[in-house]
Amino acid sequence: MPAPHDVVIVGGGNAGISLAGRLRRIGCRDVVVIAPDEDHRYRPLLNFVAGGQASLATLSRPMRAVIPDGCTWIPQRAVAVDTDTREVELETGERVGYVDLVLAPGLEPDLEATPGLAEAMALGWSTTSYLTSSAEAAWDAIRETRHGRVVFTIPPEPAPAGGTALKPLFLACDHWRAHGVLGDIDVHLVTPFASVLDLPFVDRRLEPHLERFDVTVHHRATVEALDPHARSVTLRTEDGQHVLEDVERAFVVPHWRAPGWVAPLAGDGTGGLIDVDPATLAHRSAPGVWSLGDVAALQTRPSGGALRRQVDVLADNIRRSRTGESLKTYDGYTIIPIAVDRRRLLLAEFDRTGTPRPTVRRVDLTVPRRSLWAFDRYLEPVVYYRALLKGRV
Repeated sequence: MPAPHDVVIVGGGNAGISLAGRLRRIGCRDVVVIAPDEDHRYRPLLNFVAGGQASLATLSRPMRAVIPDGCTWIPQRAVAVDTDTREVELETGERVGYVDLVLAPGLEPDLEATPGLAEAMALGWSTTSYLTSSAEAAWDAIRETRHGRVVFTIPPEPAPAGGTALKPLFLACDHWRAHGVLGDIDVHLVTPFASVLDLPFVDRRLEPHLERFDVTVHHRATVEALDPHARSVTLRTEDGQHVLEDVERAFVVPHWRAPGWVAPLAGDGTGGLIDVDPATLAHRSAPGVWSLGDVAALQTRPSGGALRRQVDVLADNIRRSRTGESLKTYDGYTIIPIAVDRRRLLLAEFDRTGTPRPTVRRVDLTVPRRSLWAFDRYLEPVVYYRALLKGRV
């Protein structure tokens, strides 16, 4: 049997690639990345694609080009983990041994969890910015809509960067305002939270913009089903069901779930997510197993910005676990960038308790600014590909 690899990472997204780059920089010589996709995508730009401010071509790179120097890429799909033998099983039946294993496969969209959603998307009146296959269609739908009822949703947790689902709403409303048709469009927002995001220091910035665009907000609500032929959206609320009829467009973010093969590593009360200590990112019962990103039960709202802290903590903790040092801790820091119109954006930074954790003290980044929009749309993708994925940030 071949010798086990030093660190095996399952997942070729932001979490997996960034961690591989950081491990190489701190001296790990044998890092393997297991990822089946031929392309790597900068997913935050999907919301800008849906808002007509980016193209799909701007967010993809070949996977081979983003694998950090010195790492081994196995372009296959993981299907199981044997924590007793410390091996990852691939779809080919091959087994890859590890000393330390990091699980970062992300979440999978679960369209079937919302009856009628897949068919409504196939018929063309429902779409979402959260799927690569439909982000461009979302912009087409926004441009073509000139009247009628339109529904946007913030997904319930777990979901990848759920709060950023507000971006397409505001980009769409500002587009309709500029073209003089907003008054003919009945805009609805469905949120699972008691307020907009249940973050008072952010909600007070967002609510005036929702009022400015005359958006009807359905609080503590989720999409229960769509009738693809009657073009209706049924909401599940605290009071039961509420049906929105005659819907012209429904921008519904699907439910998300962890890949089925990670279920043996999930825990009670984690919603199928990998059962790690949210502070150290170490699995609670499987030695040598770690996790980060959307698939890990970290008790915070996932985001790309959150991964920067997680990567720093996890890379160092793998090293510390081998030297007997005390492990570093992650406070749940995360960040939600939200465009409030087509040229201004705010940043919400907070920890797992919802307490603000601003990285800049002299400037309030929850105030929408043109500079923040420009940074998020143009500079952040450059930082992502040139520095973050290489373990430099």
